[in-house]
Amino acid sequence: MQFSENTLIQIIIFILGFCGFMVAKHIRKHKTTGSLLVCPIKFDCHTVIHSDYSKFFSVPVEIFGMIYYAIISLSYLFFIFTPNIPNAIKIDLIAFLISMSLVAFLFSVYLISAQIFILKKGCSWCIVSAFISALIFILTIFTYDFDSIGRIFTH
Repeated sequence: MQFSENTLIQIIIFILGFCGFMVAKHIRKHKTTGSLLVCPIKFDCHTVIHSDYSKFFSVPVEIFGMIYYAIISLSYLFFIFTPNIPNAIKIDLIAFLISMSLVAFLFSVYLISAQIFILKKGCSWCIVSAFISALIFILTIFTYDFDSIGRIFTH
């Protein structure tokens, strides 16, 4: 089976989104069951995921992560299986995904910064999620034609 470069990147982003969802779900499971979240590289995940920075507007950040990663995964799955969708729909969805990816990336930078500079503790699961978020953002901005997306805002 032959894939275009764009389709290959869409598959990679779909896989990253799925992995990000599973990481966020893993964190959520440990928080809701009260079981200790073990960090593979000997950080203090438990302290980080129960800190004041683990909620945003009283909503656990892993819930935001699960929603974000689910939207990313489902959107790219849609792109993979419907390559001939009308351009107007595709451009609108891509603009939305770029915006979401930028917000998620910046939010991840904020959360990692809070771990390093405020909590002075780390969570390897959180770092993995931030890395996945960064990869999704980078792949998204290098994949799509911003000139055609910019036309949305000029009409």
